Amino acid sequence: MNRPPRLRFPKAARLAQSSEFHRVRTKGEAQHGKLMVLGVLKGVDDKPARVGFVTSKKVGGAVTRNLIRRRLREIIRLSRPQIVNGVWLVLVAKPRAAKATLAGLRDEWVALAKRAGVMA
Repeated sequence: MNRPPRLRFPKAARLAQSSEFHRVRTKGEAQHGKLMVLGVLKGVDDKPARVGFVTSKKVGGAVTRNLIRRRLREIIRLSRPQIVNGVWLVLVAKPRAAKATLAGLRDEWVALAKRAGVMA
């Protein structure tokens, strides 16, 4: 019986240290959208992609910021099989993301990822 692959998003697949975020910001490229900015650093290693999320207080209160982060994590979790290996990504939510739907965030993620060349 063949099962589909598990779509997990373990902590090892996340960027957590400020030095990693800084490295993506200074050495990587950015793709800007209406709801978010996608920072991309290519050629880090041959391991699966690592992703970090930024939601500043400009986005809203703690509840709103956490909601946006949960939505972005879910979008990335489902997209992980299509993301190329060896990249670090940073998703920075803009204030307009607070009013966006999950589908709207997903559509913008796909557009930015394809523009950046990180989705297969």
